[in-house]
Amino acid sequence: MSQPQPFEIFLAALPGHEDALAEEAREHGFGPVTVLPGGVSFMGTWPDVWRANLVLRGAGRVLARIGSFRAFHLAQLDKRARKFDWAAYLRPDVPLRVEVTCRKSKIYHAGAATERIVKALTETLGVQVQDEAALRLMARIEDDLVTFSLDTSGEPLHRRGYKEAVGKAPMRETLAALFLRQCGYDGREPVLDPMCGSGTFPIEAAEIAAGLKPGRARSFAFQDLVGFDPAVWAAMSGPVSPRETPLRFLGFDRDAGAVRMATENAMRAGVESITQFTCQPLSALTRPEGPPGLVMINPPYGARIGNRKLLFGLYASLGEVLMREMRGWRVGIVTSDAGLAKTTGLPFLPPGPPVAHGGLKVTLWRTDPL
Repeated sequence: MSQPQPFEIFLAALPGHEDALAEEAREHGFGPVTVLPGGVSFMGTWPDVWRANLVLRGAGRVLARIGSFRAFHLAQLDKRARKFDWAAYLRPDVPLRVEVTCRKSKIYHAGAATERIVKALTETLGVQVQDEAALRLMARIEDDLVTFSLDTSGEPLHRRGYKEAVGKAPMRETLAALFLRQCGYDGREPVLDPMCGSGTFPIEAAEIAAGLKPGRARSFAFQDLVGFDPAVWAAMSGPVSPRETPLRFLGFDRDAGAVRMATENAMRAGVESITQFTCQPLSALTRPEGPPGLVMINPPYGARIGNRKLLFGLYASLGEVLMREMRGWRVGIVTSDAGLAKTTGLPFLPPGPPVAHGGLKVTLWRTDPL
């Protein structure tokens, strides 16, 4: 039996996080990887696609580049789309949606291009094309090159399958994972969040320490593609007992509702035994027993939550409490406002690149051990 031909696999990341995702992909044995705007690419086969969806914490989606051809006008697009081997990838009984973008090409009308591709799919394969279908075929027409990609993830990968309860402006798990990585977190030290909201940072850190795969509790679009092997997938994704760790992952919030949500999310994630969420104000923070680790915070920025003028006092108090109580710990603060970050008075290293989050650009501010 011949070996399957490798194809390009693209891991999507928010601009500013490409290097951190590339590092994670290399650690998991994918590659060699190429860093591109908005993500990372490498050559691989379908089991690599499945594993990337299952194990990568920082990827937003996993796209499979299934083929490309040149097309200079719509008739040519129509003809070549009909000759494309759709049956090698798509099942006629699984509906899909088609999204087309055109850039710097003689075919410039995305609607007309979509129409041709949809007709090719329905008339050659008999597949149903629906706007709300979970499976997505993406066609990019750039410099007259038509490239087809399948979104193999379906729901975005930050939807791990356990966070039913969220507060205001929650941090996506994929962002949290890469911010933790950029702070040097590798699962071998405690993590504490004094303003934890729905618990994303402590839960993500606890999962890493326990060796749990981020995609273990959800399904993926690739399970509806031709060539999906349930037996191989079952072996790859099968239940894994959490790794024993003496570490504890702590979250505090003055909002009792947030603490309740975080506790419930940790239970669904299976890390309730190594996480603890407590209702208390920032001013009550004291250093926990045990080794130093990482304080990781996504405080209000003032753009959507809180009044910016009032937040200067909050950030100043945050800096004072951390300097007093958390000696020996490192700090990571995610905020959209450099002025607020500097108000903490913490000895920050040069800030990271700005990253899009909820319509804002946020930046990671890090310290060495205080």
